[in-house]
Amino acid sequence: MNIDEVKRKSYRGAIIGLGFIGGADQVSGDALGQRVENLDGTHLAAMRNHPRVTLVAGSSRDPGRRERFAQRTGARTYADWRELLQREQPEIVSVATYAPQHAEITIACAESGVRAIYCEKPIATKLADAERMLNACEASRSLLVINHNRRFNPNYRRLRDFIAGRGLGELTSAGLQWGTGRLGNVGTHFIDALCLIAGRRVEAVSATLDLSRRPDCRGALFQDPGGWGLLRLESGLIATMDAADCGTVSATITLNGTLGRALTDAGEVHLEFRDGRAEQWPAPAGNFSSMDRAMAEIVESLDGTTLAPETSDAALHALETIVACHASHRRNATWTSLPLAGVDRDIEVHSG
Repeated sequence: MNIDEVKRKSYRGAIIGLGFIGGADQVSGDALGQRVENLDGTHLAAMRNHPRVTLVAGSSRDPGRRERFAQRTGARTYADWRELLQREQPEIVSVATYAPQHAEITIACAESGVRAIYCEKPIATKLADAERMLNACEASRSLLVINHNRRFNPNYRRLRDFIAGRGLGELTSAGLQWGTGRLGNVGTHFIDALCLIAGRRVEAVSATLDLSRRPDCRGALFQDPGGWGLLRLESGLIATMDAADCGTVSATITLNGTLGRALTDAGEVHLEFRDGRAEQWPAPAGNFSSMDRAMAEIVESLDGTTLAPETSDAALHALETIVACHASHRRNATWTSLPLAGVDRDIEVHSG
């Protein structure tokens, strides 16, 4: 197949999990107190917005979600995702279910021959499950992309390259803060983005969890606390973390260097330099979301025209950092090193 034929090829897409971010279902969003239009994309929109992805089916246990999805898309729906995989044989599958189901579905997708799996974050709730996902996808040569959407935001990639080029000089410290707690479901975004931007991985954590027990709208089975702490990254870089369950802080990532500092605020980046200069990189213009960009890179990877986006190992590292926060809390915020060993590896993060 020549390059022109490759670029004309269409890929069959399906979505497992037709709720808020999977099926752009506003009824589900109302239960969360959020609006679909405020998201940085949805799995439904990402597939429908790509001219070479044909959405053929969706699966949900909820009959209302299936009915609304079918009305909006005309796609076939299934109560059982296994039946969807067998009958539809999709090439791209979005896994947009609750996190405890990610491993089983992702592994089944890989074993059934799905070529690309676009899975919601966090990658899983247990390290062993996340590792099984990576191993299954490696064995089947399936592409596994985790929806840490900041990785596909042009400003975050630009800041990564700016810092790598010593635009801030030598990094001296960093800070993460957000006001909704939930280390597993929200913190995974911030930890992953920090590692991306700084170009370093976390080596150890000292953390205290917020046990105020803010109710989770997803139900009593989900207890995903926020907390406070320190992350020690490679080369000794220290990042503070301020993520109380009911905090009032803005959601930002700050990196301080010898030449200045950078602050991310949603999709914007603000730069302040020691010599008085300042820059602002506005959020990317247009209606092309980070999830749209992720889908475009998935298609390019399946075409063989670009390298696959590297997100799954990084997502595993983000989960291990969060598990380490739980382990550290159990030992009164004692510094806990990565990689984890022994019983620490068995801790489950009960995120939705």
